[in-house]
Amino acid sequence: MIDDDQVSLAILENYCLKSGMIEVAGKFNNPAEALVYLRSHVVDLVFLDVEMPEISGFELMDQLTYSPKIILTTSKTDYAFTAFQYEVAGYLKKPVTYDRFIRAVGKISEGLTPAPGTQPVAEATGAKSNDIFIRSDGKLIRLSLDDILYVECIGDYVRYVTGDRKVVSHATMKGIQEKLDPANFLKVHRSFIVNTRKIKDIQDNNLVINGNLIPISRAHKAEVMQRLRIV
Repeated sequence: MIDDDQVSLAILENYCLKSGMIEVAGKFNNPAEALVYLRSHVVDLVFLDVEMPEISGFELMDQLTYSPKIILTTSKTDYAFTAFQYEVAGYLKKPVTYDRFIRAVGKISEGLTPAPGTQPVAEATGAKSNDIFIRSDGKLIRLSLDDILYVECIGDYVRYVTGDRKVVSHATMKGIQEKLDPANFLKVHRSFIVNTRKIKDIQDNNLVINGNLIPISRAHKAEVMQRLRIV
């Protein structure tokens, strides 16, 4: 835990102890000292303040020699876009509540080394990461994966379509496909990835999703038919 505010450090340490699921390896109110520690110790997770004297949280991340999961803690929301670019695992706005702390840790608990004699946070809390943040028009828009009907490629952009909105982002279809759960999302055309749970009907070579016709290409038809378990 790295924060120049002692009170914030104390709160986070208390939350870690209260959860019984996180072993605190160290806490620092001086980011330079924290860097020295991190260069000789490998940790799974870092709670990192953004605004600190001499070294900001982002500058500290630039100097790390490996990539632990980072949860940023800050009193401002202005850093959300930069946080997205750094691909941080979580973003907690101060004052941090215990409920938000548990949710943030729960979303990234897979792959972390559990504290001795404990169970993973996600298993204990029932937390599950089911949201994504999409960069669009200079801001980050939160979408639930369950709400996405399909994703459409439009040149150098992709459009996420839900039941009540459309969000456009600069991205590639290949990059988006790699980030969506293949158990629920299927590429059916070079320009379309669909949420298989939202398919209502199949008409000729088209899928019907919320009244929209989504074409099935010849290259993907066999896989589509297999995945949809046609009988």
